[in-house]
Amino acid sequence: MTEILRLISSYRTRRPARASPLLDALFRQLARCAPDEATPTEERIWDVWMHYPHHAAAHELDLATSDIAARRYDIAETRLTVLLRRAPDFAEAWHKRAALHYLLGRDDECMRDIRRTLELEPRHFGAMLHFAEILRSARAAAEARFAVQTARSIHPHLALPADNP
Repeated sequence: MTEILRLISSYRTRRPARASPLLDALFRQLARCAPDEATPTEERIWDVWMHYPHHAAAHELDLATSDIAARRYDIAETRLTVLLRRAPDFAEAWHKRAALHYLLGRDDECMRDIRRTLELEPRHFGAMLHFAEILRSARAAAEARFAVQTARSIHPHLALPADNP
């Protein structure tokens, strides 16, 4: 947990593993856009995150995402594990597997994958929010607030449930 909090607190000083001028521009836009522009900008960020230079890897991630949506969790996990062996620098694949582990209640594995996601993509507000959910479950409210506040510093227009900070 401490390692993930350190990664979150240092996100401004670290660079993503895969440089993307487009993604950098989208994050700048997200930080200063009007609320009505936030959703399309966020969607473009997710599109860039889902992309990978090797189209087969991006296709596998799409399939795993569909498997998760269809609750074919065992297939999704196998698909993501194989994908991560082939593309260990694919931050969004790590995040999808973290989300899957979260759904399955496997918090330790989820946190390992969140840590890797944030190592590869320091601005990954989705991974920060997943981590905040785990912290809330562990009754670590101050740490959860910190993770949410940091995610909001990256994405000021994040839509969160009313009871979240």
